[in-house]
Amino acid sequence: MTNFNVLSNIRSRAGLGLATLGAAALIAGCGSSGSSSTITVGNQNTADSALVKAGEKAETSTAASATTPTSGPLSTQPTVTPPSGPPPTTLVKKEIIVGTGPEAKAGNKVTVNYVGVLYKGGKEFDASWKRNEPFSFVLGKGQVIPGWDEGVVGMKVGGRRELVIPAELAYGAKGSPPTIPPNAALVFVIDMLGVS
Repeated sequence: MTNFNVLSNIRSRAGLGLATLGAAALIAGCGSSGSSSTITVGNQNTADSALVKAGEKAETSTAASATTPTSGPLSTQPTVTPPSGPPPTTLVKKEIIVGTGPEAKAGNKVTVNYVGVLYKGGKEFDASWKRNEPFSFVLGKGQVIPGWDEGVVGMKVGGRRELVIPAELAYGAKGSPPTIPPNAALVFVIDMLGVS
């Protein structure tokens, strides 16, 4: 079974490569009159290389290729204001924008933008926005704090959700020095950019 999967994968990639080179040959033959272009495997010109790279990018998942939108409600960093009163003892989820795309389920790779602040005082301790780097992880695999694994499930692409996370579902008694003190409840606003 394993050898079949490897062989199938090789055949699939070989087919993609041949299709890409065939498309490049067709495009090269459509140039202006009097000009010509030759495609030689192993001696590709810049245009040929660009086509091959475009074919490789087409294989990537939506979560891996998700980026921050340039317009619309998810195109700017949200302001996060912690609720008043004592921190909650259970996870609190609040829909700010309901997405309309694919829904995040356990086992999916998701890509998000986020802002995190301390419940007490509202000090921002992290934001993917500041780095201009959306964050990807596999949901439900313990790659993030438990409050995220529980709180992101059910979000749809295009959605924005606020999570108020008690310390037990965040960094607990140890905290995450120097930015997150021990036993700190946290507030995150998370934008769902991609699910695969």
